[in-house]
Amino acid sequence: MTSSMASSTLSRHLHLAPPISAFTSPQFSLSSASSSFSPRPHALSFGLLSLSPPPRSATTVSPSILVSASLQALIFDCDGVILESEHLHRQAYNDAFSHFNVRCPSSPSTSSSQPLNWDLEFYDELQNRIGGGKPKMRWYFKEYGWPTSTIFETPPENDADRAKLIDTIQDWKTERYQEILKSGSVQPRPGVLKLMDEAKAAGKQLAVCSAATKSSVILCLENLIGLDRFQSLDCFLAGDDVKEKKPDPSIYITAAKRLGVAERDCLVVEDSVIGLQAATGAGMSCIVTYTSSTANQDFSDAIAVFPDLSSVRLKDLEELLQSVLSAK
Repeated sequence: MTSSMASSTLSRHLHLAPPISAFTSPQFSLSSASSSFSPRPHALSFGLLSLSPPPRSATTVSPSILVSASLQALIFDCDGVILESEHLHRQAYNDAFSHFNVRCPSSPSTSSSQPLNWDLEFYDELQNRIGGGKPKMRWYFKEYGWPTSTIFETPPENDADRAKLIDTIQDWKTERYQEILKSGSVQPRPGVLKLMDEAKAAGKQLAVCSAATKSSVILCLENLIGLDRFQSLDCFLAGDDVKEKKPDPSIYITAAKRLGVAERDCLVVEDSVIGLQAATGAGMSCIVTYTSSTANQDFSDAIAVFPDLSSVRLKDLEELLQSVLSAK
C-alpha cells in the first residue's frame, strides 16, 4: 500500500473535509510597514502576500464571544506555533520504531521485515488530524495491526500490554526528541518572542497550551523562549494535564479557569485545524500561523491567518479582535 493510499485510509476513517487552496476568514489588511488595522472587503493581505479568498457563507459564532472584544489573555500552542517541530517529532518516532524494532504486519510504507517508518506525506496527514503521540500510535496500530517488537515478541493482545507498548515507545521517543532540542540547532518561529514580550509588557496574561507531553514542552520552552519567559507564564498546560487531547476544547477551557479570564477575552494562536477546533470549541477567538504541513487546511473559523508572526504586533491583534467581534 502506498503512502497516498494510507492517507486516503486515514481520511476515510476520520471523515476529513477536503483541503482548500485559499484561506477564508474575516477580511483584513496587515502591513509589515504599519501596525494599523483596516477592514478590506475582498482580499487578505500579509505584507507582500495577497490572497483572494472565494465567497463563503457567514460563520456562526457563539453568543458568548460577541459580548466582549477585550483582549486579556494571549494563549500559544507550542508545536507548530513556537517552533516548527513536526519534522523533529517524525524523526524521533522513526528512531524509536527502529530502536525497538517495531514491525507492523500491514504497514503501508514499510515492509513487515523492516522497522516501521512514517514517511513525510503520511505523517503530515496523521499529525494534522490526530493530536498527541499516543493517540497517533494507537490509531495506527489498530488500523494496520499491532506490531511485534523487542518489547513484545508477539503482538500484544490485551489492553494492558498494548498500553505498555505505546507508553514505552512514547517515553523513548520523548527522550530522543529532547536530545534533538538540546542540540542547539532549533530556533523559535519568527515573531513569537517579540509578541510574547509585547503582551507581557502590556499587562496581558500569557499562556502556553500544548497537546504534547509535559516534559517535552518544558524542554522546548526552556530552550526556545528562555527560562525567564517560561517562568513568567501565567499558565502552562500540556497534554498530561487534561483527559482529552485537542480538538477537544478541555485544555483551553482549563486555561481560562486558571487564568481567571472569560473565554471570550482570550485569543489563541494555533497552527492547525485541530488546534483551531479546540480553541473555537472553548468559545475563544483564534488566529492561525500556518506551517508547510498545515498550509492547505480549512481555517475558515479563524479570525485571521498568517504565514508567521514576524509582522504581527499586539496592537494589531487587539484591533483585529475588536473589529471582527463588533462586525458580527
